[in-house]
Amino acid sequence: MNTNLLGVLATLALSVGLAIPLGRYLAKVYQGERVWTDFLQPLERLIYRLGGVNPGEEMGWQRFIRALLTINMLWFIFAFLMLFLQGVLPLNPDGNASMTPDLAFNTAISFVVNCNLQHYSGESGLTYLTQTGVIMFLQFVSAATGMAALAGVYKAMQEKQSNTIGNFYVYFVQSITRVLLPLSIVLAIVLIASGTPMTFDGKINLTTLQGVQQSISQGPAAAMVAIKQLGTNGGGFFGVNSAHPLENPNFLSNILQTVSILLIPMAIVFALGYYLRRRRLAWIIFGVMSIGFLSFVVGTIRAETAGNPAITAMGIDQSLGSMEGKEVRLGAEASALWGIATTATSNGSVNAMHDSMTPFSGFLQMLDMMINALYGGVGVGLLNYYIFIIIAVFISGLMVGRTPELLGKKVEIREMKIATLITLLHPFLILVGTALSSYLVVHHPDMAWAVKPGNWLNNPGNHGFSEMLYEYTSASANNGSGFEGLGDNNFFWNFSSGIVLIMGRFLPIIGPVAIAGLLAQKQYIPESSGTLRVDTPTFGLMTFAVIFIVAALSFFPALALGPLAEYFSMY
Repeated sequence: MNTNLLGVLATLALSVGLAIPLGRYLAKVYQGERVWTDFLQPLERLIYRLGGVNPGEEMGWQRFIRALLTINMLWFIFAFLMLFLQGVLPLNPDGNASMTPDLAFNTAISFVVNCNLQHYSGESGLTYLTQTGVIMFLQFVSAATGMAALAGVYKAMQEKQSNTIGNFYVYFVQSITRVLLPLSIVLAIVLIASGTPMTFDGKINLTTLQGVQQSISQGPAAAMVAIKQLGTNGGGFFGVNSAHPLENPNFLSNILQTVSILLIPMAIVFALGYYLRRRRLAWIIFGVMSIGFLSFVVGTIRAETAGNPAITAMGIDQSLGSMEGKEVRLGAEASALWGIATTATSNGSVNAMHDSMTPFSGFLQMLDMMINALYGGVGVGLLNYYIFIIIAVFISGLMVGRTPELLGKKVEIREMKIATLITLLHPFLILVGTALSSYLVVHHPDMAWAVKPGNWLNNPGNHGFSEMLYEYTSASANNGSGFEGLGDNNFFWNFSSGIVLIMGRFLPIIGPVAIAGLLAQKQYIPESSGTLRVDTPTFGLMTFAVIFIVAALSFFPALALGPLAEYFSMY
């Protein structure tokens, strides 16, 4: 076994090893138990007082959702104005220009919804003020929004009967002060020690070994890199994200960042078990997620280490694997693991160019986002999985001739309508968007308002189709990575993907919170010998089958036209 594969195994082992105690800690935080970060309570009380929040007040699920949506709308307005005016605001030593209205619209939405889809280059598209005061700020609050929504669902699942699911603002503030901020500080310090810059100075001029003068962008990158990974945000300080040597200097920093991507999404699964005192249920969910995740990792590593057969036929050595678009300091194996980790968790950061990976890897990365429940983003990943649990419970109940129940609560028509709509929303957004863009490319390549669709694609045929399919998949899954052969900084892509970003973020949060709130209000039915247990391998297998069938039926026809067709054309 080579050292690169040992690095992959060490990364996965470290992620799980840290996620279990972090999950226990998260459960204690959201339950209001004593934890070592209680010294932050005076700061939290100050925040509540300034915001006019009564932390002891419980919210019903409708009010919980209203609070979530209202505060996110205010952040969008703030972000749009800051980005649109950044050229005339301070902390702009490099003189970067303001964003156009359509790009500011897309960028503000993208970071508010925890997607971080970037239609600009980080070091030239933003100023230090907007990098820190807008982008990094939103990376904290968008991640905390997802975690707060999940905490409300935890609360609803725990109650035998209740009309409230906790206080959104309390969960939100605690997610930042007790989790995201402490972890980000630790990771940022380690990244600074590894060589990631943390400065407000402008570009530095250097002479390369070839004697060429070059201007190198720097800035307060370490702080942003830390929260972009821990919050499954993914937006890069530099244009090429974590493939940039200043964002990701060496193999050790690469391991730490990969662990950071997986850490909280894994921990929230274990937190569910500790919160509900159903650790077996948490391990069943984690097992289903991990089986899917590891199968994708193995498939991608095999594809990337095997290389490209066309290049092999030219007599070029590929003993290091397919290295197109990858960093030599990281290698094919670490890039493959990152590619699956970042798409499984809706993180979206990259340490290699996904557009340059082999077609089978591109297929797995897209399928990863289409499932959107193999760990998933902080908070929202488990919310997506919760929808699949509801569907699996309903189908299982029909199969055995019993009224479907989840943890002592009957799952009835209202809950199923919501779960079905949320399940259908994801393929609707992806496939309709891809169909529209494909139609414009073929039939209206010279439309001025869309900035010439014929110029969107740098690659024809199946790969060009994959680039458009990937963009909408990434937007709907709140991922943010992309097949960057697509020319996406124009009105059509900024506006259309912005709409997908909004719907793909908030409706899948509203749905699970509403279902959990409705179930919490119902009378509790004690478990009996006839109760369908959801903490068994059989139910885990049922959930896995539901996930696979939904993904296969919805997306495989489109995948067959894109990455799969390209894969078979290679042979």
